[in-house]
Amino acid sequence: MKRFFYRSFHIFYQINQFHRRFTPAGRLVLACTVASAVLGLNTNLSMTYQIFTFLLMTLAASFLQSCFFNIRFSAKRRVPRFATVSEPFVYEVMIENLSGQVQKGLWLMEDFGDLRPEFEIFRDFTEPGQEQRNYWDRLMGYYGWEWLIARKRIVSIAPVILPDIPAGGSATIRITASPEYRGVISFDRLILARPDPLGLFFAYSAISLPQTAAVLPRRHVLPDIDLPGRRMFHPGGMTLSSSVGDSTEFISMRDYRPGDPMQKIHWRSWAKIGKPVVKEYQAEFFVRHALILDTFQNERYSQPFEDAVSLAASLACTIQTQETLLELMFVDSRFYSFTSGRGLGHPDRVLEILASVSPTRNLPFSILGESVLTRSGCLSGCICIFLTWDNERKALMARLQAMGVPVWVIIVSPPDADILDNEPMQISPEYVFRFNAGKLYPAVQT
Repeated sequence: MKRFFYRSFHIFYQINQFHRRFTPAGRLVLACTVASAVLGLNTNLSMTYQIFTFLLMTLAASFLQSCFFNIRFSAKRRVPRFATVSEPFVYEVMIENLSGQVQKGLWLMEDFGDLRPEFEIFRDFTEPGQEQRNYWDRLMGYYGWEWLIARKRIVSIAPVILPDIPAGGSATIRITASPEYRGVISFDRLILARPDPLGLFFAYSAISLPQTAAVLPRRHVLPDIDLPGRRMFHPGGMTLSSSVGDSTEFISMRDYRPGDPMQKIHWRSWAKIGKPVVKEYQAEFFVRHALILDTFQNERYSQPFEDAVSLAASLACTIQTQETLLELMFVDSRFYSFTSGRGLGHPDRVLEILASVSPTRNLPFSILGESVLTRSGCLSGCICIFLTWDNERKALMARLQAMGVPVWVIIVSPPDADILDNEPMQISPEYVFRFNAGKLYPAVQT
């Protein structure tokens, strides 16, 4: 049944793409044409078939008129690098008329390519709030199909009417877009449309103009955070400073000793005094905090997961990284680790990564736990954002504390989940926080 409905929606999607080419008046005429065709099946009892014939020929004439529309134009789109969920943004499109006549009555539309989901995603997907729908809606999955298309499109952009563009001239249009979900917007084509003289059907002329923009998760105003932990030593020297957060400071010159690396030899001093001399450094200590994001859940989408990503983005912006390092750790298809702070990486990069993170459904939590433990020796503290509180997560926190790493635990869960009730906590209560999904701090305006 799922495959049957999937194929049906696949066909309806193509029909709907063609249906978009009708103007509002054209859709009314199309509906009247279908109705008159049904009512006029028996030509002996009704004269409705004459109405059907007239409306059908009118639509055919409008369609034929659109076949002769082929405007030559070029376009440039200026899209901001970042946007934020639920915050409309404005971008500019410059249209240059390459034809030899004035272009009037044009519409500008954005096309995002084929947004149909794969069958496996449609089959396994559970629409948010699906339990409130009736049996047939849940069986067909139409609302889930529409939700997946909107989730892939990410942004909503209405068609814009263009001003008259003279021959060889250009026009710049400001377009308002409304991001509905986080992710990467994939612009595909720009379409110039013009209704036929009867105003029933749009003629299209498209230009390929691929471009992307990242929609960041919502960020919230958080109170000042006094993170636990102390400065830690990172062995490795200057060569590893850009990858592990270590740095060294030059102290003096000294005679060469067996075993000193060749990189530390000061060749000019050797040439002056006739014997090898090496540069001596003093290692610096850094504060390095880990921001651990729990991505393990069975659903492809859930509000607690979106709130957890939003909270991680808020923490990445709140924590001051001028004198500290913040390392984001999570598992998508594999383990990922990104470090920001002290010139090593900008928080914007962390936000861009969080815009595209997705739930992990088929991998064990131990991948994240083992990867964090291997890095525990250079961590000053850990902020853990969990979606649940089970034995695996408790064991990870216990092992980190046993290694002397201070931890903060933030659990994001549905409002009706009582995962902390009657549960013995293995870490200090003042470092455990509970957030109900959908009840975070006020959002930050971009």
